[in-house]
Amino acid sequence: MKSICVFCGSSYGTLEAYGEAATATGEAIAGKGLRLVYGGAKVGLMGMVADAALAAGGEVIGVLPKSLEEKELAHEGLTELHLVGSMHERKALMADLSDAFIALPGGVGTLEEIFEVWTWGQLGYHSKPCGFLNIEGYYDQLIAFLDHQTGQGFTKKVMRDMAQIASTPDDLIAQFEAYVPPSAPKWIGRDET
Repeated sequence: MKSICVFCGSSYGTLEAYGEAATATGEAIAGKGLRLVYGGAKVGLMGMVADAALAAGGEVIGVLPKSLEEKELAHEGLTELHLVGSMHERKALMADLSDAFIALPGGVGTLEEIFEVWTWGQLGYHSKPCGFLNIEGYYDQLIAFLDHQTGQGFTKKVMRDMAQIASTPDDLIAQFEAYVPPSAPKWIGRDET
């Protein structure tokens, strides 16, 4: 594992603990000599995770659609900033540059991003770990729903268990380091989606 992608809010959220977790995540990634890949903005939790990794001497790669360059206030102090043509290109490049994926607290976009890469793993497009950093119970209700979904027969337990869950970045990274992907069938090729 050389790079970890972090999906998170471009807002700060209501609890200071969310920002503290973003900072701790950036520090943990850099502290382990790993590269941070994220959405390229300097605002919200996105900016905090990037700033923390940079301050800890880490390498930070941002990926931002050109249409959001001004709206999301592109971070100008990154190791690299890739400007791409669409959200689809953003997610594909972030996935290609990363060996693991963390969802910090965030909104619908954060959920969409982590669910997409998790789905790709279920389909066998990659064998990279995905996880939720559950700060102050932020993801408790989502985790309960995922377990309900599994109980109702819509997600196999082996696929549900692909999503790692921890309350600290160090614990989540340790789970990633020990992750063994299930042998999932490749039902379709990535180019067929």
